[in-house]
Amino acid sequence: MTANAGPGAGRQRRALVLALLAAAGLGACGPAPVPSGIDDPREAQNREIHAFNKAMDRAIVKPLSGSGEGAAPLRQGVANLAANLDGPGDVLNGLMQGRPHHAAQNGLRFAFNTVFGLGGLFDPATAIGLPARPTDFGETLHVWGLPEGGYAEAPFIGPSTNRDLLGKMVDAAVNPWGNILPRREANAVTGLRVAGKLAARGEYADTVDEVLYDSADSYAQSRLIYLQNRRHQLQQNAGAPSDAGFIDPYEDPYGN
Repeated sequence: MTANAGPGAGRQRRALVLALLAAAGLGACGPAPVPSGIDDPREAQNREIHAFNKAMDRAIVKPLSGSGEGAAPLRQGVANLAANLDGPGDVLNGLMQGRPHHAAQNGLRFAFNTVFGLGGLFDPATAIGLPARPTDFGETLHVWGLPEGGYAEAPFIGPSTNRDLLGKMVDAAVNPWGNILPRREANAVTGLRVAGKLAARGEYADTVDEVLYDSADSYAQSRLIYLQNRRHQLQQNAGAPSDAGFIDPYEDPYGN
């Protein structure tokens, strides 16, 4: 018996079922088109949240991220563990996207790194030709035809879109570790995944600092980078041209 069973878990599962049924109705539409511009109808509110996230980064996230050179091996190990914990979710989303080859690759990778990589601390799977194919329910919704929606910045999460925020909610609800492990172990897994995010912040410290603290408009720069990278990822996974959804960084996003 898991400690996560109860009314709360039941509500999460019901919400997941409703989300899946609603999204499944879009499946016949095919993948959603990838926009090429910026849709930010809530920019004023997003900028306020961005300022909050930036303050949290300066006060808490950056100091905890271990950005020094000496911390690199520890950061890599934590990042490997966190990525391995995402493996079952990647398999599930690959199947829901109709990409069994991606699901199989992620499944084999998870099994290999769990057994031969000390639970995922090391990444021998990449060395034998099984690189990661990370995905999420936001991408699943894209494959099912749900449009990207407006740009959104969420507290503690950072840059996103309406579709990707919904995807994050569903991914959290169906997190297999939270549903099969006792509460203490499930909380430890959550802690490791958060530590993985901190490790990524430390690994890319110079780039993140440049965007957040050295750019003239850190909000606009973060928005551009997120949308550009996310659209590129979705198109690359679908086998489409890598320049689909390109945003010209010199184009005025407000049409002036």
